[in-house]
This record gives sequence, C-alpha cells and structure tokens, in this order.
Amino acid sequence: MSETRSSGMHIRVNPEIKASVEPILAAIGLSFSDVFNLTLRQIYLKRRIPFELSSTQLTENGYTPEFETALLAEAEETYAAVQNGTAKRYNSAAEMLADLDTEDNEVE
Repeated sequence: MSETRSSGMHIRVNPEIKASVEPILAAIGLSFSDVFNLTLRQIYLKRRIPFELSSTQLTENGYTPEFETALLAEAEETYAAVQNGTAKRYNSAAEMLADLDTEDNEVE
C-alpha cells in the first residue's frame, strides 16, 4: 500500500455522535481522518471489519439489556447497603484499593 498519495472522501456522520466523539479524539491526539485511516488500514491488514458487529439491540445507554439490568441491580444493592448501614466504609482510597485487590486475588 502506497502512502505517498491521498484521496479525498466525503462521509455523512450523525452530528450528535460527531460532537460527542470529537473531544475524545482530541484528548488522544487523533482526528476523524486519522481514525478513518486506521480503521481502513486494519480492514486491509486483517481482511475483516476490525471490531465486532452484532445485531444485539443496545439500550439508550449503549449496553446490552442483560448487562444494564445487572448493573442497575448492583447499584440498587449498593444503595440499599448504604441506606441500612451495611456498606463497607474506608478511611482512604488506598485502603479501598487494597481491599479490592484482596477480593480480586480471592476470586482467582
């Protein structure tokens, strides 16, 4: 693939998605053109779309219905634990992270 020439292309993009994505791309130093070129290069190299395509319907928050249901249930459990005083409390972020590391090691 030659990189000495470029070709112009016009694409239509949902303006709300474009506006939402622009600051994300700017934060990582990429333009829309960069992302499009990276995607096309991956299609060329892998001979396939470089991400999963699915017919799964997503919620308005971008999750699968099952994941969103589980997430909301966990949030409700946490809220209930805070309300009834059974939620874990920590004196610092370091203490909380150490506890999470311990829980992760117990699961493995």
